[in-house]
Amino acid sequence: MSEKPAAKVPFADLHAQYLSIKREIDAAICGVIGSSAFIRGPYVDAFEKEFAALTGAAHCVSCGNGTDALYIAMRALGVKSGDEVITTAHSWISTSETITQAGGNVVFCDTDLDTFTIDPALIEAKINPRTVGIIPVHLYGQPADMPAIMAIAAKHRLWVLEDCAQAHLARCAGKAAGTFGSAAAFSFYPGKNLGAMGDAGAILTADGVLAERMAMFARHGGLSKGDHRIEGMNSRMDGLQAAILSVKMKHLEAWTAARRRLASVYDRELAGLSELEIPIVSGGREHVYHLYAVRHPRRDELKKFLAERGIETVINYPAALPFLPAYARLGARPGDYPNAFRHQSMVLSLPIFPEMTGDQQGAVIEAVRAFCG
Repeated sequence: MSEKPAAKVPFADLHAQYLSIKREIDAAICGVIGSSAFIRGPYVDAFEKEFAALTGAAHCVSCGNGTDALYIAMRALGVKSGDEVITTAHSWISTSETITQAGGNVVFCDTDLDTFTIDPALIEAKINPRTVGIIPVHLYGQPADMPAIMAIAAKHRLWVLEDCAQAHLARCAGKAAGTFGSAAAFSFYPGKNLGAMGDAGAILTADGVLAERMAMFARHGGLSKGDHRIEGMNSRMDGLQAAILSVKMKHLEAWTAARRRLASVYDRELAGLSELEIPIVSGGREHVYHLYAVRHPRRDELKKFLAERGIETVINYPAALPFLPAYARLGARPGDYPNAFRHQSMVLSLPIFPEMTGDQQGAVIEAVRAFCG
């Protein structure tokens, strides 16, 4: 059987990124191997301090992945059986499944029509005496409306856990995403704007007591070996990933600037095309374009058209969370979440990555324009 030919324009190119910083990455990996610092140790400690400094957070607790980061934070925040947590109807399932795993009940809220993020105007109607927290998701790299969400949380004495899996270096109202709520969960899955060469995650918080509780829970319930203060779990960042992330972190601002330049070209060249809706950035928010998500009523045809021309695209996400089989028990109807329901059949993510060449982006633009007539 012949191998599938390489795409003319890949959705992302992690190998190209590696080649651009190969010497730094190879040296970091050799350093970890040479010192056998595979689990926690100096490289993990250094990463935690560096990531906290980068974001302006007081504390960073590293862990195994972004899903664990959400779960650990909720366990430390005290979620218990019967508690309700409000979150967006448009996200990856990690956001909602961890609420259930922590013992709570998921309450979905529809999204803003333009930004794909949770609509603050709809949150208060979901609040009742069982509500304990809100999890906004900074989807595709654009922050949710955090000032509005924080005002609602303060009014009702709720905690806020930011899902920042796609929003490294994003900002809202002059503040870094991840520094508004009680805690913030980050993913360093390889394809993220700051991605490991494996899996890894972290939680940010300004609360020292909460940080210690999260660190204990992630390390079998203790901060030192054999000293188990509580029952916890095993979710530790390994030294190789920490060293790799520390190298990549030095390039993150330049990579983010490159993503924004590519997005501005897409904005200019794809604006006004028939039936195509390009991303809208709300005032006071700084998008980092983890994904460049367009909308088109013939999304599946557009995807096929681009694939035939060697252009890889991704559907994020083919079903809004309330309409997944996993949540059939909630009996969601399209009218309950009209914007999320509309978007699930329209959204298509175009290739965008810092190493993308002008010729590659030109090919995408030419193909999209051809499809749109």
